[in-house]
Amino acid sequence: MDLISLIVAWLVTSVSLFIISKLPTGVEIDSFEKAMFSAAVFGILNALLRPILGFLSFPITFLTFGLFAIILNGIIFGLAAYLVQGFRLRWGFWSALIGAVALGIINSLIYKLLGVVS
Repeated sequence: MDLISLIVAWLVTSVSLFIISKLPTGVEIDSFEKAMFSAAVFGILNALLRPILGFLSFPITFLTFGLFAIILNGIIFGLAAYLVQGFRLRWGFWSALIGAVALGIINSLIYKLLGVVS
């Protein structure tokens, strides 16, 4: 992944998080700057924790036909909210789960609009 692709992914995720904070999902982000910082933290957590959690949870992910991966997304989303001041989850884990699903959908829509392959 080159630097331009990394910056585009960061900006798309930042915009997606800011949009999610305006929807009734229970996700609250104070400003676009906080959304940018949250996107960076979310990306770092995804890069560092996703492989470890994915490996450890492979048996249950296999048994649930991959649906447990959504729970992993919610865990990482919630951890990012815990680490970033100004990024709150009103309903706890349910907000994290809804936010993670919404992030995936909105990211996909923005990439489709931009005509960029993620």
